[in-house]
Amino acid sequence: MDVKEITTPIKINTAVCKITTEQLQRDYDYRRAQKMLQNLLDSGLISLAEFNNITELNRITFSPFLVELMPKIR
Repeated sequence: MDVKEITTPIKINTAVCKITTEQLQRDYDYRRAQKMLQNLLDSGLISLAEFNNITELNRITFSPFLVELMPKIR
């Protein structure tokens, strides 16, 4: 495999994303809710379908940071 030197400058968008305290709190609350939900699934107290439905509701309710990058729920 040949390694080639890059001679053309590459422009990278270095925009800074400011995260508010409220956004951090929503993300924390979402992750805490998902952890509890995962425990219910692991214990056999809810089904995978119920887990997925509640996960969708949690994403709507908490609007976690970068929710648009999370995998789709089937």
